Amino acid sequence: MKIVFAISEVEELVKTGGLADVGKALPLALNKAGEDVAIVMPYYKELAETYNLSTACDTQILFCEGKVYHFDIRMMDWHSINVYFVDYPDYFMRDGLYSNAYEAYADNGERFSFFSGAVLQTLKALSLVPDVIHCHDWHTAVLPYLLSHDQGGFFERTRSVFTIHNAAFQGVHQIQQIPFLRHHPNIQSQVHGGYINMLQMGIEFATKVTTVSPNYAQELLTDLGSHGLHERLVKRQADLSGILNGCDYTQWNPATDSFLPANYDADNLHAKQTCKQGLQKKAGLPVNTTVPLIGMVCRLTDQKGFGYILPILDDLAKHNVQIVIVGTGDPKVCMDLDEFAQQHPNQFNFINGFSTEYAHLVEAGADFFLMPSQFEPCGLNQMYSLAYGTIPIVRAVGGLKDTVVDNTHSDAATGFMFTSPTPEALLTCIRRALLFYYEHPNEFRAMQKRGMHTRFTWQAAAEQYLSLYQSAV
Repeated sequence: MKIVFAISEVEELVKTGGLADVGKALPLALNKAGEDVAIVMPYYKELAETYNLSTACDTQILFCEGKVYHFDIRMMDWHSINVYFVDYPDYFMRDGLYSNAYEAYADNGERFSFFSGAVLQTLKALSLVPDVIHCHDWHTAVLPYLLSHDQGGFFERTRSVFTIHNAAFQGVHQIQQIPFLRHHPNIQSQVHGGYINMLQMGIEFATKVTTVSPNYAQELLTDLGSHGLHERLVKRQADLSGILNGCDYTQWNPATDSFLPANYDADNLHAKQTCKQGLQKKAGLPVNTTVPLIGMVCRLTDQKGFGYILPILDDLAKHNVQIVIVGTGDPKVCMDLDEFAQQHPNQFNFINGFSTEYAHLVEAGADFFLMPSQFEPCGLNQMYSLAYGTIPIVRAVGGLKDTVVDNTHSDAATGFMFTSPTPEALLTCIRRALLFYYEHPNEFRAMQKRGMHTRFTWQAAAEQYLSLYQSAV
């Protein structure tokens, strides 16, 4: 099949979050399976400064409201996949992909509506007729709408698949601020109170709608889980499916991880204690391999469960436990974590920042990994944790519920879960995990090994996506 990914970021090229991981891993898995895959993405400043890419064809032109958009199409061969870049400096030659520091660009609706149109023009310019255009999140959600209204027959047999990676980010913008769309002949059907919701457009017009875990697909059918889009999604329920993201075990493998002070596997967990000592030293905590160590690496946002964590820190400090949290984000959360770290220097360390080395060291050195998310469409850190023999403590939402098994004394258990969105429920769950650590060391070790043998592969995900593409076509 000819499959084109329209996406705003791809790991290894440019990345701000988990969307980029999918943007790399899924096309590579499909390509490895023998499919004909191409990627179209913006030519950001970061890319222009890193690569000096030649153009794939003549300069292209899009007309809108008397405005003429001249843009180039640049290309590179990337892991045997053709990647095409829409080069329009007015929109993409900026320091950030979507924002300047913490402030989103005011013209994001304009920028990415144009990008959706430019993707279709790029395919026409290259005479590339795909079977499927796979769009991702609000950045390319306008594309299924434009595809369904395209004139001329070029895309007559092309279908669209739209993946929701996080329904909390919907791309809501005033239509008057989007010259590329505001006089489109059919746009008024998408305007509500002067605004368009880009994510909603993708849901309504895509041939198939997917999200990144089966449980999150069910949550999207509820008012609370869909962030207000459940009525639209219920209408498309027959075309909605959840396909679990895979994990890149070439990057996340404790047996080969170059960021670790020692490597280990499920048959030899002794070196995990060396990693634990390395993490304790790095975090300035007392080196003691017998005390349970809880780690967390994430963005510091409400979504990640800090509304549950902060109220129980004083209670946790009464236990014989160490905690290391690594991340950046909400300044108020940073301040609270800093203050607690100063009050409990032998038990708690907060590292305000992010580095790949820290992320890998926490996964390897901790005994437990904390993910008490308000919502989590898929989640990757719980998969990394399982691979590293670090037992996840998670809330039973989204992909966390699909990937972690909580049945403490069974032969299937791989972690600990709580359901109620309260600090008390989280505290009870952590206490249950600590009790298990202290009182059942052999079962704890067996749970670690069980997690390390668990696999969530992109090959399996690619097979499900391919089946979906075929049903769409």
